[in-house]
Amino acid sequence: MRKIFLILISIIFFSFLLFFISINFPKEKQKPLSPLSKLITQTQNQKVLYIPEHLTLDKIFADNHDWTATLSAEQKITIIATGDYIPARSVNFMATQKNDFTWPVRNVASITANADLTLTNLESPLIANCPVINEGMVFCGSQKHLEGIKLAGIDLVNVANNHFGNYGIDGINETLDILKKNNINFIGNNNIFYQKIKNTTFAFLSYNQIGYKENGISWIDKEQIKKDLSEARKKAQIVIIVFHWGVEYMPQPEEENRQLAHFAIDHGADLVIGNHPHWIQPVEIYHDKLITYAHGNFVFDQEWSEETKQGIIGKYIFYENKLIDAQFTPIKIRNYGQAYLPEGKESQKILDKLKEESQKLQTNQK
Repeated sequence: MRKIFLILISIIFFSFLLFFISINFPKEKQKPLSPLSKLITQTQNQKVLYIPEHLTLDKIFADNHDWTATLSAEQKITIIATGDYIPARSVNFMATQKNDFTWPVRNVASITANADLTLTNLESPLIANCPVINEGMVFCGSQKHLEGIKLAGIDLVNVANNHFGNYGIDGINETLDILKKNNINFIGNNNIFYQKIKNTTFAFLSYNQIGYKENGISWIDKEQIKKDLSEARKKAQIVIIVFHWGVEYMPQPEEENRQLAHFAIDHGADLVIGNHPHWIQPVEIYHDKLITYAHGNFVFDQEWSEETKQGIIGKYIFYENKLIDAQFTPIKIRNYGQAYLPEGKESQKILDKLKEESQKLQTNQK
């Protein structure tokens, strides 16, 4: 009887002790995860995934981006951007000779068409009776190049560049008209383009810095850019700005261009996309936003150097109104204008150079 009594007393004592501890030493509450770090459970395959809180160069240049495939398809949005698409000169000559205007992009269309929206820099007017020549610096292309643009899945073209106006305002208007008739949208014509993708509204803006001011072409002016970004932010959750800028055939951007990119982000841009140098230039992360200074060439006839035969296709992945990943697919150009996908060491060499130049830019940040 005494043993039973002692056991009961012990149980009561330890129960009281546990109660006392729980009252005075509660478990530390876990901080709630931010929306982009929350756990996403994929019930179909029982995978659990953390979305990175911040984009970094290490994550961009990681060997494996498979984690993005587990994201909800209803919420994940993919934007693709290419380098300079110039269906002029030898490109136009070759396509005309072959009577095949999908020839320049046929080998890369499986990549570029696989996105919610694909953007390119159309650096040539498309006009009727374009002279079929393979030299000179006054660019135009046949309107039949729309066949290639469509095959590549291109939804949006930038026209704010230094060659789109080579045939004057008439060439500009003729090209814009044919783009409209083919349901291809454009930016850089002093306009903001809005596109609702799934449940997110995107705004696209574009400006040119090269050559001289032309009617119908948006020119880089900081006050106008600031005003346009403010207007875009009123209607869109994501704002993407495109610049035609920089110095040709250089591996690094000019400091002036870096400052402009930072200015755009400071005033509301979520992603900065650049082109013009005809070389691939670095990517930079500034205030958790991404800048791709130049995607190199996409379709052009500059066969005279290794760098001008190279480009990257940028794949920008958004989730919950934030850029969470960027992936770059190298391309090369052969036969004076046909893009193709290099393999193995040839492809890796381009990515390694992009990574090296990007790390160099980050190291040299002022």
